[in-house]
Amino acid sequence: MKPILILISLAALVVSQTSSAVPWVITDSAHPIEATNEIRLILIDQLSALEDELSSGLPSSSAAAEAMFGERMTAQMSARIENAHQDIVDAWSLGLTKIPAVVADGKYVIYGDSNVERALTKIQLYREAHP
Repeated sequence: MKPILILISLAALVVSQTSSAVPWVITDSAHPIEATNEIRLILIDQLSALEDELSSGLPSSSAAAEAMFGERMTAQMSARIENAHQDIVDAWSLGLTKIPAVVADGKYVIYGDSNVERALTKIQLYREAHP
């Protein structure tokens, strides 16, 4: 596949993912959110937390540490790490500048409001005022 075609395919994938009907909430563990409806929650510090979980309390012996790490690195943990990486890429692709951020339709963003319902109401009011 030619490089330009790969870039176009990746761009289409990002656009299709960010145009989702499900709102995204991008935050971190220090900024909890209030949500009652279906959202995609992206914790930008999730990857770091998973890395800490994997490396916490490893023995000083490299052989023992490798064995313990192998026990911890299950298929489920691998999937969680993969999802955390994808979340970071998706949040970065939107060009967000602050958290928490509530994103609707991949283009409407409300920064700083931890109440998702209120942020989505603000977005809806804006849409109605600017059809």
